Amino acid sequence: MHGFHSTPRRQGLPFYLLASVFKASTTLEIARTAGRIVLTFVPVILLKNHKSRKYLKFADIKGIPTSEEKKTQLLKRIRNRTILFHILLLIPASLFWLTIIASMERTPLTGRWRLIILSPEEEDDIATQLAGPGWYKAVDDILAQDGPTRYIPPSDWRYEWIRNTLRSLEGTLPILIQERELCPDWVEHGPHNQPLPPPAEYPLRPRPRASETLRRMCSAMCERTAPPIPHAVAGPPYSLLVVDKPEASNAFSYGFGPDGGGGIVVYSGFIDEILARSPCDSVTVPEQQSWWSLLLGRSSSSSHPIPSERQKTEMAILLAHELSHLILSHHLETLSSGTVIIPGTLSILSDVLRVFIFPFTMLFGPFVNDALAQLGRVGSGELVKVGDYCTSVAQEIEADVVSARLLAHAGYDVREAVSFWEERATSATECAHAESIDGATTKADSLARRIMGASHPMNEVRVDRLKSELVRWETERRAALLKREHGAQESSIVLAAA
Repeated sequence: MHGFHSTPRRQGLPFYLLASVFKASTTLEIARTAGRIVLTFVPVILLKNHKSRKYLKFADIKGIPTSEEKKTQLLKRIRNRTILFHILLLIPASLFWLTIIASMERTPLTGRWRLIILSPEEEDDIATQLAGPGWYKAVDDILAQDGPTRYIPPSDWRYEWIRNTLRSLEGTLPILIQERELCPDWVEHGPHNQPLPPPAEYPLRPRPRASETLRRMCSAMCERTAPPIPHAVAGPPYSLLVVDKPEASNAFSYGFGPDGGGGIVVYSGFIDEILARSPCDSVTVPEQQSWWSLLLGRSSSSSHPIPSERQKTEMAILLAHELSHLILSHHLETLSSGTVIIPGTLSILSDVLRVFIFPFTMLFGPFVNDALAQLGRVGSGELVKVGDYCTSVAQEIEADVVSARLLAHAGYDVREAVSFWEERATSATECAHAESIDGATTKADSLARRIMGASHPMNEVRVDRLKSELVRWETERRAALLKREHGAQESSIVLAAA
């Protein structure tokens, strides 16, 4: 007698097929091309239907004898052309919305919906270009726009300080993958000690590589168990550069991918600022040179200040913010939004608008069309700036929220981050992406801010959101304590009744 088993449902198959086919920047370009082809035939279809309806209406008014067979034939042609019209419009619209749906994803740790219209293969190409020395070359090209760049060597105490702090923060990333299992005692950390965050509803997960996506799709088609998600985020150890620029009190993150494809750039002006704001613990005394080192001509190591605990915390706060941009793949989101989503969508809308206004503009010759096209390009550029500004605002707030988790798991008091960003809010300095470190982008942000009607400075909004996040931590902690106490009481009642 043979046993029977139920066939597992292939629920994940449609999603994997959808994501593998439509989640790519080329799909949006295909939708745009299909839309242009369709819009080429749309005026012809509309004009023919208009001509047929006008003929039937004129025949009824003037009493022109028309056979029923001809009327039926004309109505059938109108109906067929209308069906063709809807089918033609449905093709690019379906491609567009399938691309949007397949590219939607939840941001790790925060759960924000976002769009990244890049296939795993395209993400792998970006990571390959930035891996190893590629990141340093790309960042050097960015910094070279402001003139010659001086770097602080890795042997400098300032570089070592930043690197050690960054590596310490990177050590907390495995906790973000399994917060619920690795931090079960988070409810015990209340306002009287260093608070810990509640486990995130959307844990940190590595972005799927092209090979992993293919394996998952094949497993779903063959009704096999999907391979487990890797328990390591492809990225650490991240690259690091310290720029010797005292007038710049800032830092930025850039890149994506393993093998140093992402990293952080810190300006020496920020180090000088935090060292000047509070006293150091002490100053190291250079070691006395031996006769052998004097004979070889080696110079003695210069003395340097030893950062205090507050200064170490401020450095960790800045690095945690930039590290959050990297682990959330904000560079990919910015790249997708600025080069694929916004320009592609605006191009499609521009094509539709040009088709509808063409009957009017063709009467005034080619110069009016050229002027309208130029006006459209300028308007599209401003809308792209607005979109970039909105994306940047959301990412900065999100990085603040996630950096609080990093700091808490690394042993820092997160409440000091609020004071740090409040002090930064009073100054003109703030953290930035590599794409926004020049003056042109600052002007674009100001214009976008005016268009969006933003009345509050960016830093003040960030501080308020960070405070709200800490309040949420405490609220969830109290709710978890109450739930645990009520659960213990119910258990004791059940045991007493037994």
